[in-house]
Amino acid sequence: MNRLPHPSLLPAVPAPAPRPAVRRPLDLRVHAQRIQIDELIVTDPRQVLAHARTAAHADPDTAALVGYSTTTPLTLPAAAALLCSLHTPDELADMGLRMVRHITRTTAATQHRDPVVLELSDAPEDTAR
Repeated sequence: MNRLPHPSLLPAVPAPAPRPAVRRPLDLRVHAQRIQIDELIVTDPRQVLAHARTAAHADPDTAALVGYSTTTPLTLPAAAALLCSLHTPDELADMGLRMVRHITRTTAATQHRDPVVLELSDAPEDTAR
């Protein structure tokens, strides 16, 4: 007669491997918006217009967005807007524009709360004096 060994004599059965936890993203219903504003002044209008004309020929689609077309003359505000859309503030300084102030405004809110607004502003020191 075949007898089964006592359970304490049987080899240990490994425990089943735990299933990996499925991580689902949490939907917190958070809405955030960040706006950065650079305020610049024109220090050399001729230089701004010259650089903007070159930029308008190199990127006509962006130039059209700021109001430039081949049938209308390039205005100084449109020229400054075009240069600002294509270049960094450091590059703009070499093109006849100088930064006066930089503002970063961040707004964040959940679905059930009023928005929290954080606004940071800096005005670079005037080293031209």
